[in-house]
Amino acid sequence: MVFTAQQLEAMMPDATQLLSDEPEMESSLHYAQLALLVACLEWLWRNQPDFFIGANLTIYFSRQQLRNRDFRGPDFFLVKRTEARSRNAWVVWEEDGRYPDLIIELLSTFTAKVDHTLKKDLYQNRFRTPEYFWFSPETLEFQGFRLVGHEYEAINPNEHG
Repeated sequence: MVFTAQQLEAMMPDATQLLSDEPEMESSLHYAQLALLVACLEWLWRNQPDFFIGANLTIYFSRQQLRNRDFRGPDFFLVKRTEARSRNAWVVWEEDGRYPDLIIELLSTFTAKVDHTLKKDLYQNRFRTPEYFWFSPETLEFQGFRLVGHEYEAINPNEHG
């Protein structure tokens, strides 16, 4: 069954008081990488009024998720063509059913397995996020995926890697 954004919003609880419930970054290196990524994109798009960047911010996407306290938040996400304003969390039913256009996870020894499997499946199958990347600031592992049809396909490196 497919719901419109309005039907989905009517079924969801009031989300005006929801706050992000994401854990702290794993290390100062991870924090620095995240801060650099956010600062660079905000500078590059400084004249664009219609995007939102979430950094270590929870994405609330279902009533069941709230009941189970199964919080999921990417290290970095971008939503294009949306109101550029501060948010305490990204609440899908308060954002016209919109999910991120781009997600980046910063890998660590503690998160890599979840980022490679559970989160990749969530972003592919539930969020339908067009592009997903992961990067390890420690090992320099880097991989990108593009949603083609219903599945992610690996993005092949260019001549510069």
